[in-house]
Parts: sequence; structure tokens; C-alpha cells
Amino acid sequence: MEMERMNTDTSGEAEEKENIERNSRVCTSCDKIHESISKWMLPENARGTYLERANCIPPPLFIISISLAELAVFIYYAVWKPQKQWITLDTGVWNSPFIYRPDKREETWRFISYMLVHAGIQHILGNLFLQLILGIPLEMVHKGHRVSLVYLAGVIGGSLASSVCDPLQALVGASGGVYALIGGYFMNVLVNFREMIPLFGVFRLLLIGIIVGTDMGFALYRRFIAPVNGPQVSFVAHIAGGLAGMSVGYVIFSCFDKNFIKDPRFWISIVAYLVFLVFAVFFNIFLSPAN
Repeated sequence: MEMERMNTDTSGEAEEKENIERNSRVCTSCDKIHESISKWMLPENARGTYLERANCIPPPLFIISISLAELAVFIYYAVWKPQKQWITLDTGVWNSPFIYRPDKREETWRFISYMLVHAGIQHILGNLFLQLILGIPLEMVHKGHRVSLVYLAGVIGGSLASSVCDPLQALVGASGGVYALIGGYFMNVLVNFREMIPLFGVFRLLLIGIIVGTDMGFALYRRFIAPVNGPQVSFVAHIAGGLAGMSVGYVIFSCFDKNFIKDPRFWISIVAYLVFLVFAVFFNIFLSPAN
């Protein structure tokens, strides 16, 4: 009996020791990930605070969830609707209840739901790549409620700006939200350039410039130069989303270790955003050529 008890105690201690070692390895890996993320996302004076309280709970659910939703909608229209949707915008998507269309503006959900629909495989792959590669680290640092606020500010700002500046064109894609994340991150790198490791800062600014320049060039080419047999799509959401990110997004992302509600810059940017929103609604009701 005593021998069995000793064997049981020994095996229990061995299992406990193995669990502790496994958890230690996991923690070490997480610490390395958080350390790398802090160098890319935060100025030097905020990294210590982040590393002290960094954890993977909650995980970056918002960016992952919105990416899966966009992918699911694309697959639905690509598989069950006309196969041309793999390459470009086609009638299946054009008749979707999600797409923003000037003649359907009274269906107000379209000002947000357009982000779920994409005009071809290169469109969705580009947006998914950018929002995952940037959005996941941002959400790990700033958490989902901040990132979702910036993302949706870009989406709504993108559709409203498009309805004002390009009022006769439809709108699809998550570019407004993606560019809001890029805009907020860009402003933080620019303002905190010296504190975010200058060499990394130069590299990051160049990388953002190349990505944005390539994507905007392609969007402008598709809008104004490329021969299009079907419906055309506005590019204005890219610009408006970037501006939303450079204002609202910059303030939220720069308030990492404090409550952004108490920052007067937040309310200034929110008031400016609301003024634009009211003007866009007024324009759509009374002045739009689409009427």
C-alpha cells in the first residue's frame, strides 16, 4: 500500500512539473511575441507598461471575425453566383443586399454592409492581408473595442464620402476600414518617429507608402482607365478611410495607457467626424445627383 502511494505521489509530482514547464515555454513564447509587437506598435515610453500587462486574453477576435465574415461572403457569391466573381464584379454581387448602390441609399445598412462584398479575388486577398497583418498586432495592443471603433469609423466615413464625392458609383470592399487602421498607425509612427527605433520607422513608413501607393494606383486604374463591361466601383472610400484613421484612429491609438475619452483631441476629432456625417446625410437627402 505504501509503495503504491509513493508511486502515485511521484507520478503526480512529475505531471505537475511537466505542466509547469509547458506553461513556462508557452509564456516565454508569448513574451517574445509581445516584445516584438511592442517594438512595432508603440513608442519606447509605452512599451514597459504594455509588457507588464500584456496577455492573449481576449484574443484579437474582432479582426479575425470580420475577416472570416468577408471571406465567407466572397466564397458564397463566387461559388453560388456567377463564376466571373472570382475575377471581377458581376451581376451576382451587383444585386446583393450588402453592396452600396446609389439607387438603394434608403437601405441604410448598405453604408456599412458593403465592407463584406469584394470585386474579385485580388480585391479581397489584398484587404485580408493588410487587415490581418496590421489589425491583429493592433488589436493585441489596443484591444478589440478600440480597433473596431477605428475600423467602423473608416467604413462609415468611406461610404458617406463616396456618396458625396462620387455619388453615382457603387461601393464594395473593406478598404475604408483597412485604410483607417493604416492611417492611425501611420500617424503614430510619424509623430513618435524617434521613439519607435528610427531604422524601423523609416522601413515602416516606406512599407506603408509602397502598399498604399500600389493599392491606390490599382484602384484609380480600375476606376478611370481599365475597360469595364460591368458596373464600376468608387475609390473614394480609400481616401476617406485613411483620413478617419489619421484623425480618430491616431487619437485612439496614441492613448494606449490612458482613457482616450478624457483626451480633448478625441472629442475634437469626433466633433469633426460628426459634422461631416451630418453634412453627408443632408447632401444625400436633398442635394445628391443620385436623387
